[in-house]
Amino acid sequence: MFPKYDVIVVGAGHAGSEAAVAAANMGSKVLLVTMNMNTIGQMSCNPAMGGVAKGQIVREVDALGGYSGIVTDSTMIQFRMLNMSKGPAMWSPRAQSDRMLFAHKWRMMLEAHPNIDFWQEMVTGVVVKEGQVKGVYTGMGMEIESDAVILTSGTFLNGVIHIGEKQFGGGRAGERAAKGITEQLVELGFEAGRMKTGTPPRVDGRSLDYERMEVQPGDEDPGRFSYLDTERPDTQIPCHVTYTNPDVHEVLRTGFDRSPMFTGRIQAQGPRYCPSIEDKIDRFAQRDRHQIFVEPEGWETCEIYVNGFSSSLPEDVQYRALKLIPGFENVKMFRPGYAIEYDFFQPTQLGINLETRLVKNLFFAGQINGTTGYEEAACQGLMAGINAHLAIRDKEPFILKRSEGYIGVLIDDLVNKGTKEPYRMFTSRAEYRILLRQDNADVRLTPLAVQIGMEGMEERMEKVVEKVQAGKEIEKYLRNASITPDQLNGFLNAIGSAELKQSVKLKGILLRPHITLSKLREVLPELNQFLSAYQPKDIQTAEIEMKYEGYIRKEQELVEKMNRLEEVRLSDQIVYEDLKSLSSEAREKLTRLRPRTIGQASRISGVSPSDISVLLVHMGR
Repeated sequence: MFPKYDVIVVGAGHAGSEAAVAAANMGSKVLLVTMNMNTIGQMSCNPAMGGVAKGQIVREVDALGGYSGIVTDSTMIQFRMLNMSKGPAMWSPRAQSDRMLFAHKWRMMLEAHPNIDFWQEMVTGVVVKEGQVKGVYTGMGMEIESDAVILTSGTFLNGVIHIGEKQFGGGRAGERAAKGITEQLVELGFEAGRMKTGTPPRVDGRSLDYERMEVQPGDEDPGRFSYLDTERPDTQIPCHVTYTNPDVHEVLRTGFDRSPMFTGRIQAQGPRYCPSIEDKIDRFAQRDRHQIFVEPEGWETCEIYVNGFSSSLPEDVQYRALKLIPGFENVKMFRPGYAIEYDFFQPTQLGINLETRLVKNLFFAGQINGTTGYEEAACQGLMAGINAHLAIRDKEPFILKRSEGYIGVLIDDLVNKGTKEPYRMFTSRAEYRILLRQDNADVRLTPLAVQIGMEGMEERMEKVVEKVQAGKEIEKYLRNASITPDQLNGFLNAIGSAELKQSVKLKGILLRPHITLSKLREVLPELNQFLSAYQPKDIQTAEIEMKYEGYIRKEQELVEKMNRLEEVRLSDQIVYEDLKSLSSEAREKLTRLRPRTIGQASRISGVSPSDISVLLVHMGR
């Protein structure tokens, strides 16, 4: 019934969809297996993509040929660039999406790919022969052959949903949990654990009083995620902000004795940076209010996502508390919030290419690795898809360094350190974040995608070449163009900047604080005429590169030093137990994790600088 596939992807959420696309665009024949064809690419929680550091990840996925950015741009109802009051390393794009359109667009893009087939059924296990994956088993007893398998099971592995004192099996509201995979992998020697996440209630927007809330509009000139010329919305839907209060908190406390979090029914660790509302008022009892974001689910639906009110309290408690929030006095609830526990596998059991150490050509991506968030899942799926294709052809894996992308930071953190709670990306996790900005992901990563053979990158690469050339031309113009005191002193006086005493080069003026190219264009017609020939996004990158060139140069020097360690490969044949000069902890962790390079070894918790010196001496360095 089935041919043999190059790659089988299990699960069609954000990780699975990107994994299928990546492997298919590399040239593999892919089978995407999902329990429900109607939920491909579904936004299980909030109807939004991007945010702090997450937006950078979506840009990186797009730069490498993934589809998340294109899908988001095609379905957005609002766009905002966050952290614009901070430096450009912190600027982070975020978009609200139409939930139904988002899933529809993903499915249409997947169906349009000639290398992707689909099958709707539960996968109950993987076929393993002589330590190598050979396909999957399904619930109907089928065995489908493949050379590689990527598991992207999300919250479905033995998922249990909690609402107050009620609990029932499920991987998502209204969908059954997946059984069999965890048990088989544990038998094969994998270490499994449990994690928890949650979601807030959904309410009827027609029952809300928006006059009592703060309006949160999108940007006047909305941006986009993709580096391609995707369409942007002509209009946007505003979000709103309101707040809880002591009365809300008091009602919520009345349900604590029935809360699965406080009664011990939930044992798993939840996300530290996205706590439930009951966790917030318990941990931060001194605060008398918490922010609630009122987010529309789409263009035509009245359904509202109550961001900031994630809860597993009994539904009657959730409802009574909601009615005390300003603007929610007459609220009608579509469904309550809930918590969900599910199985995951410590990512330290993976290689840096996301292939499991125990079973060859078996890859994990997404929440199965202990992460949380669409964006974190999508980038893992992309990398697993690429590396599954490369692995079955005996090619070198595609690895991003920490200095090359947030994706590299995320995977390096997971594989070397593991996680005890759902892992979420932040800009603070990246030590080279001035290099890893949201505006330059295409320049950083698109050439790498071309090098590994990703199909369909011609237009993207042309744009990268144009962008790099534009940056050189703009920098040259500003370096050579002189400006006189008469031309600029009126403007400098108006903004409180020191006057010019003589003619200076325009680049020197740009380096002053609070001076931007957009402001200079308003007072210098010649500059405005010159820049009008370039794309705004290319001008922005050129300006950042010039204004922060000192910081960029310093980070690049640090990267070069670190790369010397990254280039020192560790042999798979090293018997760490024989190196008695290593600490016992280092011997144990190096034996278990088998780092590929000295650089990777240096980031393993418990491996000290003196242990690294021992390794370098052992290798004759």
